[in-house]
Amino acid sequence: MKPEIHPTLNPVVFIDTSNKAEFITKSTLTSDKTKDIKGVKHFVINIDISSASHPFYTGKQMLVDTAGRVDRFKAKMEAGKKLMEERDKKISKKELQKDETLEDKITKKAKENTKKKEEEKEEAKIAAKKAYNEARKDKKVGEIEEIEEAKEDKK
Repeated sequence: MKPEIHPTLNPVVFIDTSNKAEFITKSTLTSDKTKDIKGVKHFVINIDISSASHPFYTGKQMLVDTAGRVDRFKAKMEAGKKLMEERDKKISKKELQKDETLEDKITKKAKENTKKKEEEKEEAKIAAKKAYNEARKDKKVGEIEEIEEAKEDKK
C-alpha cells in the first residue's frame, strides 16, 4: 500500500435514532459528538434506519419519521407553489409579448384584422336589414331600390 493516500479509519458508533440500537465499528466518518466506550473515544453517527429497525430484518412494519420528512416535503411544495403563483402574477403582458416570435406576431395581427373585417361586414348587414325593413314599413319603393343598388355596388 502506498503511504498517505488512504483515509484514516476511526472508531465509530452508529446509533439508530428510531430504537437507540448501537453498532460499534470503524469508519472513515467523523462527527463533533464523541462517546467513550471501554476507554476508547468513538465518533457518534446518528442514522435513521439500520438492520435493527428496518422492516425487512425485523419482520415488523414501523413508521420512522424522525425529522418529519413528509411534513417538510409538503411545506416545501406549498412554498414552491406560492412562489410560482407570485411569479406568474408579476409577468406582464409586455414580457409575454417579448417571448413571441415574429411569426406569432404576424399570425396574431392577421387574426385580429380578419376578425375586424368580419365584424364590419356583420354590422353592415345589420344596418342594411334595418334600413330595408324601415323602407318596407313606410312602403317607400324608391328607397328599397336605392338600397338594393347600393348592395350590388358593394359586391
